[in-house]
Amino acid sequence: MRPSAVRLLNILVPVKRAVDYAVKIRVNPQQTGIDTNVKHSMNPFDEIAVEEAVRLRERLGAKVKTITALTIGPAKATDTLRTALAMGADSGIHVEVSESAPAPEPLSVAKTIRTIIERRNKDAKSEEDKIDLVILGKQAIDDDLGVTGQMLAGLMDWSQATFASKVEIDTDKKEALVVREIDGGGEEIKCRLPLVITTDLRWVDHNNLSPRYASLPNIMKAKKKPIEKLTPADLGLDYTPQLETLKVTEPPKRVGGGKVANVDELLAKLKEVGIEAKA
Repeated sequence: MRPSAVRLLNILVPVKRAVDYAVKIRVNPQQTGIDTNVKHSMNPFDEIAVEEAVRLRERLGAKVKTITALTIGPAKATDTLRTALAMGADSGIHVEVSESAPAPEPLSVAKTIRTIIERRNKDAKSEEDKIDLVILGKQAIDDDLGVTGQMLAGLMDWSQATFASKVEIDTDKKEALVVREIDGGGEEIKCRLPLVITTDLRWVDHNNLSPRYASLPNIMKAKKKPIEKLTPADLGLDYTPQLETLKVTEPPKRVGGGKVANVDELLAKLKEVGIEAKA
């Protein structure tokens, strides 16, 4: 742990280029995955993460020193970074992979984020230049795995607050008060910095806000913001998949239902398909 004298926040926000949420997903002809020759955009949960980082700066002012967006993906993922920059991030880091390469698995992503943080903190000129906070979406809408944040916190031995819907940070005490979404409602926890937060969709409802649209002036400004280009080799990482996808198929089409006149007819229908009603 770093000394408690650090009073400024440096926020890292990983963002993912994913198939746009409005696109109807189709399996590719080879049945090796989904058809990716469609519209892509920033993962919606990551949009919430960027918005939360920017709003933290609006609430805390100069206490938020930097907001850095990070993405892993092909050359086209630069557009996702530019969106984050237009929303308010100061700079970007793009770990570029081949267009044909499989998407890195969550553990590889977590190791990449850890390496970026360790490099940044090692090169920091002072404690106030070190990354204190990582905010990322709780899951990506393409694989729905939802484990990257937890893996990162474990690798870094940092505090974690997952499925967050509300965040308040006291930079003087180096503490965060986070409301988490749980099955029974909300859970309020207090965490010490440095911290990993994953954002939930309910953040929008609780705060009566939604991720801001990138305005044209901000899009133009984003083109001038710096983006550092790296490769997995630069970071000493290997993205070789540990899992093998054997086959991807669409779910069976749903068959239309029917109507019955009474309970006796319902029981007869159930019996026809091998379901016996019990008293």
